[in-house]
Amino acid sequence: MTPLLSVIDLVKHYPAGAAGKVLALDGISFNLAEGEVLGVVGESGCGKSTLGRTIMRLARPTSGEIRFRGTDLAGLKGKALKAARAEIQMVFQDPFGSLNPRHSVATIVGEPLVVHGRPDRAARVRELLDLVGLPQTAAARLPHEFSGGQRQRIAIARALALSPRILVADEAVSALDVSIQSQIINLFAELRRELGLSMIFISHDLSVVRHVSDRIAVMYFGKFVETAPAEELFHAPLHPYTRALMSAIPKLPGAERAGEGSAQRIVLKGDVPNLAFRPEGCLFHPRCYVMRDRCRREEPELAPAHGEGGDARLCACHYAGEDFADAPT
Repeated sequence: MTPLLSVIDLVKHYPAGAAGKVLALDGISFNLAEGEVLGVVGESGCGKSTLGRTIMRLARPTSGEIRFRGTDLAGLKGKALKAARAEIQMVFQDPFGSLNPRHSVATIVGEPLVVHGRPDRAARVRELLDLVGLPQTAAARLPHEFSGGQRQRIAIARALALSPRILVADEAVSALDVSIQSQIINLFAELRRELGLSMIFISHDLSVVRHVSDRIAVMYFGKFVETAPAEELFHAPLHPYTRALMSAIPKLPGAERAGEGSAQRIVLKGDVPNLAFRPEGCLFHPRCYVMRDRCRREEPELAPAHGEGGDARLCACHYAGEDFADAPT
């Protein structure tokens, strides 16, 4: 089956003084099928948001391809790029900062329709407010009159105005209270079912991503280090970094007996990586608790890994899936 979106060897770097560069994205590749949700997880600063913004063409890629239904978005300009953006929309992290405080909800939600010359704006705004669970009276009000969760519903309504095929959610629930997070996650799930949306769901929180994703990509230092179907990743993570992230998820007593993985907490040493200073060999080796000499010399490729899932699983580790009994606690 032809994927809806194919990202091929995507690279994005920024200048960093004295002819240096920050490799925010370093050869990212993946496919997204119709109706699929891909979760992207990793620490702050690993390149997750840059990935979302580059796919949206809010940032221009340095190299690589972003193929939507066969058309490479990376090379589009002007009217062609404008038309393509109607098909891929984004929900940002800050539900207040992404909304114009001086505009009414009707103006905010209806603005994409004006920009793209779509008719029946008032009727579409009413339909969108219903879709995201807001009353019709919300249309005349300003963003500051709403709670954080309601503001994010407004942002989601705006993103859906042009009936996109792909929604990029960039930390869309991280700024919300935990009780509100669950409501917005449920809303994303409902929208996916009702509209047949494909989604790229970006978060630093694996437990959140698990609830909405079919497949999860773990990102480190501008690269994917492991990708797998969501439940297989949680049942048997292969990469040491994935295991460390999963060990940080709070667990109820006895969770390991219910198939939630080990209860052992893995504490990573060293600093969060600086994208301007790349180590030789495996990018994770300065913090890895099972690092060996080969890891200092050779950077592993993201390749099919053994274990549950077979070829559906990819991992960038020379020792993927080994029993790392010496993990630090």
